[in-house]
Amino acid sequence: MEVTLRRVTKENYEDVCELDVTKEQQDYVACNMWSLVESQYNEGYETRAIYVKDEPVGFIMWVQESTSKISIWRFMVDKEHQKKSIGRIALNLALVEIQKVADLKEIEICYNPENPVAKEFYSSFGFSEVGMDEDNEDMLAVIKL
Repeated sequence: MEVTLRRVTKENYEDVCELDVTKEQQDYVACNMWSLVESQYNEGYETRAIYVKDEPVGFIMWVQESTSKISIWRFMVDKEHQKKSIGRIALNLALVEIQKVADLKEIEICYNPENPVAKEFYSSFGFSEVGMDEDNEDMLAVIKL
């Protein structure tokens, strides 16, 4: 399967905005449209559309919070394309790209601790849980480089 990450542009942003997760997942994932707005008005936000061949099927966004830390803030695969290993391939591609940032020491991700799939999925990439976030809402997990 040919999975790639591509920049979100004026040519593909509408397709990215139309992607959606299942009804059960909606409490765990922010709206892509909101994420794209955030990325346009804040420094250090990187957005990528996840493609299979020439079809956008997902979205990922990360933020450089400091010279040594990047946080993955958004990650989703459209409900019609889940359970096909697309998310696993896409996250791996994103981590490879993120790790090219000079002086990076930590990659962070957070997820709802009620999400039954998240802990196992992210730990399979080397993320280790470090505790709840400052609002005590999401679990923080990190990869130390």
